[in-house]
Amino acid sequence: MAALPTATRPPAEPRPAGPVITKPGIYLVRMLVFLVLIGFLAFVLFRQITPAFLANPGLNGLILGVLLIAVLLAFGQVLRLFREATYVNAVAGGGQARAPHLLKPLEPAVAARAEGATLPGTRAFLDTVAARLDEGRDILRYIAGLLILLGLLGTFWGLIDTLSAVGSVIRSMRGGGDAAVMFDELKNGLAVPLSGIGLAFSASLFGLAGSLVIGFLDLQAGQAHARFHNELEDWLTSGTETAAPLAAAPGTGARELQEAVDRLTGVIQEGANGRAAAQAMANLAEGIQGLVQHMRSEQQMIRDWVEAQASRERELKQVLDRLGRERV
Repeated sequence: MAALPTATRPPAEPRPAGPVITKPGIYLVRMLVFLVLIGFLAFVLFRQITPAFLANPGLNGLILGVLLIAVLLAFGQVLRLFREATYVNAVAGGGQARAPHLLKPLEPAVAARAEGATLPGTRAFLDTVAARLDEGRDILRYIAGLLILLGLLGTFWGLIDTLSAVGSVIRSMRGGGDAAVMFDELKNGLAVPLSGIGLAFSASLFGLAGSLVIGFLDLQAGQAHARFHNELEDWLTSGTETAAPLAAAPGTGARELQEAVDRLTGVIQEGANGRAAAQAMANLAEGIQGLVQHMRSEQQMIRDWVEAQASRERELKQVLDRLGRERV
C-alpha cells in the first residue's frame, strides 16, 4: 500500500530588506498641519469669536471640551499603529517581539509568515483585526454627531429664550403713553431677545466647527487603519500556504477537525493563556481547512465519475445508432 504524502516545511524566504509595514507618520503630519491651520484661523478671528463664546460660556465650553477629548482619541487611534507596525517589522526581520493587543490573534500567523509560510484561516483573523480597528473609531463618529446635537441644543435653547423675552416685552408695553418712552422701553426690552439669538447661533457655530474638525481627523485615522490592514494582509497572504494533503484517507479531515476542537476545548477549560488559545484557534482553523479540502477532493472525484459515465453513455448511444443504420 502506498504511503500517504507528508507535509514538508517550505524553504525559508530571505528576510525583507526594508519594513513590511509602513508607519503612519504621514497621517500624523496631516492631522497636525490641519490643527495648526484651524488654530491660526481661530487666532485671526479671535475678536469675532470671543463675543460668540461669551454668549453662553457654559455650553460652548462643553462643546470645546468634547472637541479636545475627540482630538486626543483621534491621535491615539493613529499612534497605536506604531506599536503594531514595530512588532510586525521586528518579527519579519528575524527578531523577537511581544505581540500588542490588536495583533494578539495574529501572533501565530505572523510567526509562520516570518518563516515563509501562511497558516490556513489567516483571513478570518485579519477580519477580526479590521473589526477591532473599526470599533476604535466608533467613539469618534459618535462625538462628531454629539457636537452637532449640542449645537442644535444651544439653538433651541436660544430660540426659547428669544420667544419668551419677546412675549415679556410685548406684555410690558403700556398703551397710550409717550411715543419716545415706548420706544425706549421697546429698545431696552429687545436686549434680552437679541442675547438669546446670540446664544442660539454661537452654539451652532461651535458645534458645526467641532464636527468639521473631528470629521477630518476621523478620515485620516481611517486611512491610516486601511493602509495598515492592507499592507498586513498583503504580507501575510503572500507566503506559501501550508495545508493538509489532498490524498488523505476517508474521514481524515473530520478526525483532524474533531481533534482540533477537543484541543481548543481543553485549553478553554484549563484557563490557558492567550498564546495557547491563539494556537488552539489556529489548529482549529487548520482542521477546518483540511476538512474543506477533503470534501472538495471527494466532490471532484464524484464529478469525474459522473463525466466518465456520461461519456460512456454517449459512446454506447453512438454504437447503437450505427448498428441500427447498418441493419436498415
